[in-house]
Parts: sequence; C-alpha cells; structure tokens
Amino acid sequence: MISASRLAGLTLCGFLAVGLVGCSSAVPDEPEQVASGTSDDWTPVTIEHALSTTTIDDRPERVATVAWANHEIPLALGVVPVGMAASTWGDDDGDGVHPWVEERLEELDAQTPVLFDETDGIDFEAVANTRPDVILAGYSGLSQEDYDTLSKIAPVVAYPEAPWATPWRETVEINSKALGMADEGAQLIADIEAGIADAVAEHPELEGATAMMVTHVDVNDLSEISFYSAHDTRSKFFEDLGMEVPASLEELSAGSDSFSGSLSAERADVFEDVDIFVTYGGQDLIDALEADPLLSQLPAVENGAIVTLPGDSPLGTVANPTALQVSSMVDDYVELLAEAARASAGE
Repeated sequence: MISASRLAGLTLCGFLAVGLVGCSSAVPDEPEQVASGTSDDWTPVTIEHALSTTTIDDRPERVATVAWANHEIPLALGVVPVGMAASTWGDDDGDGVHPWVEERLEELDAQTPVLFDETDGIDFEAVANTRPDVILAGYSGLSQEDYDTLSKIAPVVAYPEAPWATPWRETVEINSKALGMADEGAQLIADIEAGIADAVAEHPELEGATAMMVTHVDVNDLSEISFYSAHDTRSKFFEDLGMEVPASLEELSAGSDSFSGSLSAERADVFEDVDIFVTYGGQDLIDALEADPLLSQLPAVENGAIVTLPGDSPLGTVANPTALQVSSMVDDYVELLAEAARASAGE
C-alpha cells in the first residue's frame, strides 16, 4: 500500500497519469547498465502470467527487478539491473546486497544498482526513477493493483501461477525469456542442477527423508504450528535434494495455492511422518520445542532432527533457493540437512 506522503509525491510528478515521465527528479546518478544485443535481432516476446499477458516489443536495455530473487537471474546471465530490491533477510552487513550478488557484481565490474526499499511494499516512484524497459517479478507477491501500477512504467513479468510460489527453475525461465535469453536461462538451470547433484551425491542419507519448513516460530506461544505449504519454493527444494515432502503437508496444502498455512498444536500429531523440521531461529527455539508437552512428542523434535537457520546471516536464506545463492550455499544447506537426517535415523 502506498503511504499518503508517497502518493502525494507520485501525484505531483503525474505518475498515475503519465508514468512519471515528467518528474524532474526521475533519474538517479548511476552507471549505464544495459542488456546486450541490438534491437535489430530482437523478436517480440509474449509471456502469459497470473496477472495478465505481457508483450515485450523491443529488446530491454534497462532492466529493473522487484521482490526477492529476480535480480539474480539477469546478473547470472551477465545483465546488470538498473534497479533491484534491497535484500534485508540474511543481510549480515546492512548494505542490502547478499555476498553472492556482491561477488557477481565484481565479476561484471559493475556498481551496485539502485536499491529499492520494499519495507512497506513496492516503491513505485523509485522503480520509475530508474526508467526501466522491463520489470522482472517472476518470483513475487504482486497484487493486481501492484501489477497495474508498475505496468504504467514498463512491461511487467509477474509470477506464472500464484504469489510467492514460483520454483527457482520457473523463475529463471520466465525472467530469462523476458530478456530474450531463454537458451542462456536453460543453460543456467542445467549448471545449477549439476551443482546441486554434486552436493547431494556426498550425502546419500538424504534420500527419501521427509522434511517440512516451520515458519518463524514464537517461542512464547507454541499454540499453533505455522508452516510453508507443499506449494512453496522451500518445500519444493527438498525434492531437488533427494528428499520428500511428507504426505501430511501435501494433504494440508490440497485445495489451496497459498504458500503457507497453520495448524493448532493440538493437532500436531499429523506431522508424525516428518523426519526433519527446518525453521528460522536458534537454540532457544529448540529448547522451547523440546519443553513443549505436545510438540516434543513429534519424531523430528524427539530425535533432535531440527535445522535452525539464522535470520541475520546469509545462511538464513538457503532454504529458499535463488539463481546465484543456491550455487554459493547449497553445500552448507545439504550439510545441515544431512546432520538432521542422521539424527532422525538415530545415528
């Protein structure tokens, strides 16, 4: 939602009427960051997604991205965005850029793009100020209103099916297609898959283990279990790692495309088929789960098969794979899961 002050600023610039083209403060100082190729070898691209159908008539030279992860696809393909969302989760130094993104920018000899502050939602004015030719949001939670507003700035590529539920492969596919780099996107997927396979090969104990991700548990109130559904990218990633989504989670996720859900702790026994819990937190969370009279009886808790991820470290992001992050962090994540799998097996 746009705040009253921001909406007033947008109105003064004529944003809602003319897409901010007349705003005098429109372009921040920045290096020229454009996609490769020429308009002569461009074939218009049409992409159907959950919010509309988007046609990109000309080769996008100025690429902006919003929401989580989308900026990593153009960067992986050698295209530096003119603007991207600042990363706050797992940002250990407060600069809004994860270490694998910093490394890629250095490889491309590029400066950090304009960072959009999305604390209160999409910063439409900041996006417009970067004068993008296309806006990538293949993995996002855009509302129809968000999409319509962004579309006044440039063609927008939204999620293909449901908000916050685009698996990493599809995120690469839809965003790379928008750049006219579908073949390069396919190669990127193959390279990432090879890296994942190498990591998993070192830990056969993961094969067939069931896992689910419990979300942001409040140690002071364990009356409910909140979880990411079987539709969520974190759950789907377990399958990439040779693991399985438990039948209990599949059943609870049926009939809805939501990426999350919750269940009363009194019904916690439905998760008896879960070998491993993954969640955000630390030892205080483990202590609380082990002390709880209901949750302590679950096999994953009883066996100590819990992976806790810190929110103030890049490691905290590993459960939700992204194009550059997964190659950088998959070994660490697999090690944590393998340790939990051994605990589940009583080893």
